[in-house]
Amino acid sequence: MGLAFAGVIAWMFADQGKGTAAALDYLSAYLIEKSLSVDNVFVWAVIFAHFGVPLQYQHRTLFWGIFGALVMRFVFIVAGVAVIERFEALLVVFGVFLIYTGVKLLRSDGKPLDPGEMAALRWFRRLVPSTDELDGQKMFTRRSGKWLATPLLAVLVAVEVADVIFAVDSVPAVLAITRSRFIVFASNAFAILGLRALYFLLADMQNRFYYLKHSISAILVFVGVKMTVSLWLHLPTVAALGFIALALLLGVGASLLSSKADAAAAP
Repeated sequence: MGLAFAGVIAWMFADQGKGTAAALDYLSAYLIEKSLSVDNVFVWAVIFAHFGVPLQYQHRTLFWGIFGALVMRFVFIVAGVAVIERFEALLVVFGVFLIYTGVKLLRSDGKPLDPGEMAALRWFRRLVPSTDELDGQKMFTRRSGKWLATPLLAVLVAVEVADVIFAVDSVPAVLAITRSRFIVFASNAFAILGLRALYFLLADMQNRFYYLKHSISAILVFVGVKMTVSLWLHLPTVAALGFIALALLLGVGASLLSSKADAAAAP
């Protein structure tokens, strides 16, 4: 669905003579957002495991988590485009930040996020009366005449905080491709809407995609360089799309080959 929407983008911008260019911008932005969202999926798995949320209760929490993510992304995108249009030199700052993030990701030890260390969750527990016991899919329950938040509400807070953290990287990365608010939001929206299905597919497969981290790191550095030099040099969207697609294919391919080699070497 997300990839097919590129055809709609091409049709919408055809009257302006920018149909093909707009579709390529959308595809590049969509692939960037989708690749950066993979880490989001694995963080969700850690959060659900930390709170011991059974699979049957995860669907509803993710529904509201994704809804909240869409609202926050819209705010990030509108603000980001407005800031860049007014202070174009900030493109260099955002670009350097993306390069730094890409290098930092490559050098990271892969230690998973500990939801218990989230400052937002610590504040949540101090401010909101809570219980450690689940009550079906309810986010609030009544105990001894008092309303208490269940762990599902804490999970929702953690999911939203995680998305804000990832949006700090992904929104500037997409703005390096296009400043069209509609294309940026559409690419973000379709990538995010597909995350719930992606979560249930990939949640237990994190170790099988070891080299995907290298691909994402390369994409962040590439987009950071593109954004940094954009004031003086325009890199064609086709070249950016080709690099992003190639990096993802190499990362996934290398990971699958490595998994097969490990399986063959196992006794």
